[in-house]
Amino acid sequence: MKIALVAQQPTDGDRIRLRELSRALTDAGQRVIADIGASGELNPADSDAGDRELLAQVTDFAGRLVTRWRRARPDVVPAVGWTSGLAALAAARELDVPVVQSFGSLAVTLRRHGLRPPGTSTERSRLEAAIGRSAAAVLATSSAQAADLTRLGISRRAVTIVPCGVDITSFAPDPSAVTKELAARQPSTPSEQRRRLVMVTGPAEHVGTAIRALTRLPGTELVIAGGPPKDVLGGDDDYLTLAALAKAEGVDDRVTFAGHVGHAALPGLLRSADLLVSTSPAEPTGMAVLEAMACGLPVVACAADGALPDILLDGVTGLILPPGRPHVLADRLRRLLGHQMLLSGMSDAAADRARARFAWPRIAAETLAVYEQAAGCLPSDTEAAA
Repeated sequence: MKIALVAQQPTDGDRIRLRELSRALTDAGQRVIADIGASGELNPADSDAGDRELLAQVTDFAGRLVTRWRRARPDVVPAVGWTSGLAALAAARELDVPVVQSFGSLAVTLRRHGLRPPGTSTERSRLEAAIGRSAAAVLATSSAQAADLTRLGISRRAVTIVPCGVDITSFAPDPSAVTKELAARQPSTPSEQRRRLVMVTGPAEHVGTAIRALTRLPGTELVIAGGPPKDVLGGDDDYLTLAALAKAEGVDDRVTFAGHVGHAALPGLLRSADLLVSTSPAEPTGMAVLEAMACGLPVVACAADGALPDILLDGVTGLILPPGRPHVLADRLRRLLGHQMLLSGMSDAAADRARARFAWPRIAAETLAVYEQAAGCLPSDTEAAA
């Protein structure tokens, strides 16, 4: 098949996922072309203006796609993100090419968790519903997202759940790397290493839960990776708020804001930790959690929504806790950190699950099956039954 991936403004995470998916599809004998714009994380405070700016570019973007596809018509067009879907549907309509739509995150999900200012998601929600109903198929990253899509009026039969994948070559347990990274830890006492918790999220309001939990975890440090580069963190309002919170709670000497950590450096940081902590109220893809698990890192997540309930096996590869309760988080972390045998068992289980369920070849095969059915290369369930 000739597969034309479209992403008008992918996030950094989208670009990584698209690169890995393209590689796996190519390894499976498919021909993949991509029209991917520059990465850019929109500031939630500016999301309404950002949405309008992206919408204004859709017509020109669709025109470029039509010109390109007339020269070489694709068999199927996967679109990532809602404005990409608008452009892809407009361009594909002229050439009668099926579009398979995926949404990194849905406006209804963001609004439900207060991650977008009230009132800015209405138009986007309406358009996401229309895009989903117009596409030949829709990919959901989790059961929770599939439920949100059906609540938008998209037929459940049109939605297929295919989770995010993980590069199990780069993200894998590596004891030699752990030894090197552990040397960077600050000692708790002259004879004892600090335990290390890692978050991959960047400064955000929900990180405060982990900082407050740290007050009940003596001898433990917290490394927060993500967000702007470290040298410009001082201009980030969320960072300033969280740094002030850490100081007020008396744990600023045990909290490190690492800023943006490149994809190549991330495995080493993950391997250096005892646990990954996630306190985000919604994780559409759970990419950081998958990467941690692939490195053999158990995960403690405070999440009631998104991909994590599908990814994590509670009590096996980590723990799923109620959000916004630092005392509960501290209690569970203290128990895990004090039970090395349980922690080791979860580490092995996390790496095994990442390899068995989320390696890119398997995810690419599941994705390709949806592409082939949308393009008419595979029978639908109804046709197969007949």
